[in-house]
Amino acid sequence: MRDLGGVMNKLRLLFFLLVPVSLACALSPTPSSGVQGTMMISPVSGGPLRKGQPESKPLPDMEFLVKQGERVVTSFRTDGQGHFEVKLAPGHYMITRKDSQAGVGFYGPFEVDVSAAQMKTVQWECDSGIR
Repeated sequence: MRDLGGVMNKLRLLFFLLVPVSLACALSPTPSSGVQGTMMISPVSGGPLRKGQPESKPLPDMEFLVKQGERVVTSFRTDGQGHFEVKLAPGHYMITRKDSQAGVGFYGPFEVDVSAAQMKTVQWECDSGIR
């Protein structure tokens, strides 16, 4: 019986040493991956480009879908300055405007490859359709 008691004490010690290490690993932040950037739109006005007028501007408050093949993975909306950030697992994605049939212009598709533990930074140009 004495040997069984010694084994139990060793198992208890091992348990109390491994639990904190396991919890620390489980609670540590994992690096995120995905895409961040700015959606731009151009041309900004019809007709010829005017001196001093920008060719493009940020595309605010527009919703986009993120797809892998035909499957919609998630969506995101640009902020007031056209910026966005979406966390994604590593893989190949297509980004398109949510209501791609609504209105004039072309808003993707944009292709992007996401790598593990990396936020890819992009600047994509959408076509307003104004001529």
